[in-house]
Amino acid sequence: MGKSFKTFLKHAGKDFFNQSVNPPVVRASTLIFKSLDDIRKTQNKSNKNPIGGHFTYGREGSSTTFALQQMLREIEESYHVFLTPTGFGSVFLAIISVVRPGNEILLSDPIYSPTRSLTENFLKEFNIKAIFYDPNNINDLKNKISKKTKLIFVENPGSNTFEFQDLSKIILLAKKNKIFTAMDNTWGTPYFIKPIKLGFDMSIVAATKYYSGHADVMGGSLAVNRRVFKYVAKVNKISGFRLGPDDAYLIIRGLRTLDIRLDKHQESAKKVATFLSKNKKVLEVLYPIKKNTQRFKMWNKYYSGASGLLGLKIKSKNKRSVIKFVNSLKLFGYGYSWGGFESLALYQDVREQGNRKFLNLQKDEHLVRLHIGLEDPKDLIQDLKRSLRFIK
Repeated sequence: MGKSFKTFLKHAGKDFFNQSVNPPVVRASTLIFKSLDDIRKTQNKSNKNPIGGHFTYGREGSSTTFALQQMLREIEESYHVFLTPTGFGSVFLAIISVVRPGNEILLSDPIYSPTRSLTENFLKEFNIKAIFYDPNNINDLKNKISKKTKLIFVENPGSNTFEFQDLSKIILLAKKNKIFTAMDNTWGTPYFIKPIKLGFDMSIVAATKYYSGHADVMGGSLAVNRRVFKYVAKVNKISGFRLGPDDAYLIIRGLRTLDIRLDKHQESAKKVATFLSKNKKVLEVLYPIKKNTQRFKMWNKYYSGASGLLGLKIKSKNKRSVIKFVNSLKLFGYGYSWGGFESLALYQDVREQGNRKFLNLQKDEHLVRLHIGLEDPKDLIQDLKRSLRFIK
């Protein structure tokens, strides 16, 4: 990258040809050439350098999407980055690129519920078996590896329950057994951790979240190393995945302030988490703030920072009172997704967690997810303080 992460985000992607600070939006389905020979020359360039941005048809991309790919390639420190229309599209592309009928996939138990549905239900129809391991027990993962294991899929931290795993040990196991690895890194982004540099084959980020930062874009990125590039490139071409140039432009614009926003999300989330950890009605704050916990140790070992998404474990015999706590919040919106400038709150029904194998949720324990946005944390804390009184 040469420059620091922060400086790079402010200077990458400038278009001196059009004298534009941000690359222009280039919309095209048909790409025109001066002659058939010109098309052939471009095709030859693409064959010689498949990551060089030599396009002959709009489905392959435009200068706008290529500018985003180049930015993400640098910050991921990867060989290449593929773009998809949604974050889950990148999950799908990563998995379907390397697994085939008869293979097994090992997945951390607290994965994103659509990822669970894809692997546990849909891929089962193609004779691909999903096996879930305990994210807090590396030996459980080790014991479930077989000759059929083709991919280890990690989501770190775990969706909604925020378990942090010992990533280097997972990579060592995978390399020893010649297994592909993928990590969903939407929570941390390459600003706080770089999975490819750490040793993963694939790194997934939902650009919908922090990359965009304004809750108005759908998109996903899949960074890859040289080892898996040819597999992903083949499937990507066949699948027809394409991120539109307008969305790519907005994601580039969002990336300019990724560092500033994440620093603020982290600062505010720590203040809110500290406040909540002292409240008797909150059994546990699912965020890396307590130094004597496994969560903090594994986060501290691999991450340079924490984002604004956290969970609460609340003990109450009255489920409705916990829901009332969430519903009474004034500064938190109610909705799926996160990563935007706004704070969000959701009551996480156990049924929405999917068929979890290692969900340590006892009777009368409830999960609430909070995204701490860019508002004044003092105001957010006061809002939470007023609403916590409803929990019985």
